[in-house]
Amino acid sequence: MDRPIQSLVSLTVDPTHLSTVGEVLVERGDINGDQLREALMIQTRGSQRLMLGEILINEGMVTPDRLLSAIAHSKGLQFVSDPRELADAGARALLPQPFRTQHNVLPLGLDSGELRVCTGDPDDFFVIDEMQKLTGFRVRLVVSTPEAIAAVLRSEEPDAEAPSTGVTSELIDSIIEGFDESTLQVDASHAADMAESEPSETSGPVVRLVNFIICAAVKEGASDIHIEPDEGSLRVRLRIDGTLYQRLTPPHRMHAAISSRIKIMAKLDISERRVPQDGEISVRIEGKAIDLRVSTLPGKFGEKTVMRVIDRSGSQIGLEKLGFRPEMLQRFHHLISEPHGVVLVSGPTGSGKSTTLYSALSQFDTMSLNISTVEDPVESNLAGVHQTQTNNKAGLTFASALRALLRQDPDIIMVGEIRDAETAQVAVQAALTGHLVFSTLHTNDAPSATTRLVNLGVEPFLVAAALRGVLAQRLVRRVCSGCREEYVPDGHVRASMGKYGAQAERLWRGHGCKRCHESGCAGRVGLYELFIPDQKILEAITARVDHSQFRLMLDAAGFESIWDDGMMKVLAGATTVEEVHSACRH
Repeated sequence: MDRPIQSLVSLTVDPTHLSTVGEVLVERGDINGDQLREALMIQTRGSQRLMLGEILINEGMVTPDRLLSAIAHSKGLQFVSDPRELADAGARALLPQPFRTQHNVLPLGLDSGELRVCTGDPDDFFVIDEMQKLTGFRVRLVVSTPEAIAAVLRSEEPDAEAPSTGVTSELIDSIIEGFDESTLQVDASHAADMAESEPSETSGPVVRLVNFIICAAVKEGASDIHIEPDEGSLRVRLRIDGTLYQRLTPPHRMHAAISSRIKIMAKLDISERRVPQDGEISVRIEGKAIDLRVSTLPGKFGEKTVMRVIDRSGSQIGLEKLGFRPEMLQRFHHLISEPHGVVLVSGPTGSGKSTTLYSALSQFDTMSLNISTVEDPVESNLAGVHQTQTNNKAGLTFASALRALLRQDPDIIMVGEIRDAETAQVAVQAALTGHLVFSTLHTNDAPSATTRLVNLGVEPFLVAAALRGVLAQRLVRRVCSGCREEYVPDGHVRASMGKYGAQAERLWRGHGCKRCHESGCAGRVGLYELFIPDQKILEAITARVDHSQFRLMLDAAGFESIWDDGMMKVLAGATTVEEVHSACRH
């Protein structure tokens, strides 16, 4: 319940501020000197010791809001008549709703590491201390009347209009039924991350909902979390095995609070909604270390938030588990055992290139070798490997970091991506001077990597001298083992397989079950093509042989394309023809 203004004033004005507040009122013309002296005389004559503010209001000399304004001024605080003008709806998630209502305080926003909070009682030090403990922020007060603050809380609190919005703690409880909040702990040192690792009565619905979304995504093996506002609606989708599935539709009015909560966890600016922002969250879920790469993007109906889920242990799963056929795995092991040269992994975004490189690096003895990486960003921690993250604003690019690494006595270097001429040239020079260099490249197939390097300005004879091999890859969904069944392929499927010399009377597919979200597929497996140039191919690279003739030479040498690998895995029942076509047609 709101306090009467007289009670509030008696709390607010103490004897150390009497003359100061009175002087402010006189200076601002709210009262004159005679009125001030009269009020002081009443105070001294009364049998009960009344505060100056109470006397001024009781005698009709000043209005409550003008008195509060003077009190704020005397303390060097800002006074606002309507706190709605300064309030950031998302900032309210910083303090639990019961606390806001009980103490009639309104979080306004974050500013230079301080939390601005609107209050009608700037001398309630107990509440101020509690707010700082709850949020971890230093609190800076803004003063307004209790009635104005209460009006904002009533009109904008998600729980305040439960019948029309459905945003209630009970609703959130029903959404996250069975969710144990103690399974998620926020690692970030930022005290305002506030993710309670233990349930509590003051744990706000937004905090619990965001924790639930993150935990659900990790449990379901999602690679990305999409939080997308639309006109009057809000949806949460998870990307699982490359496909997006809608999981939740929280009330639209929760969007600002959800967005702000995630921004706080990622140490982003919650008051900035006009430009994209990027950040990172580190959490532990059931003891497993998870990194979340956060990206926000302004849109017509509000900011869209996408979180990439990175399991720190999942990027080093071993080459044997990536889906290589035995003979290709043996050839790839031989390739990465070369003493020096460039080894490239190519493919589109999201095809698992980083996982392959991490798995390859994990094969080496880090005790006897100096292994260093340059990445953007560092996606997983590699024990015994020095990892550097680029920082373009500070001038630390792939090329400049790679040059610096070459002065660090490296044996093996991994460059996250060759995306410009300078990086390409430095990488090739490093390989030619006795280093083994791993990197990624965006090409449609493995042989095209040679053309890409030449187009980036590397002389063909240097490409031929440095390049040891290229692995191109895609990811396709596995046939779900829970609903796997045989079927007889139709003519269209037979024809598409026949183009690659594959024939089958019976194939495998999933008919759909709860485990695979009725999709028939669960998990993913890699498709690969491995290009290891022989002497004739190296001579062709140096001679700049045109693309068509180059492909004929590869076919004559028995080169197996990624399509061939895909069809072999279809015949083995690992995936489907449709999956191979979807992944490899680009």
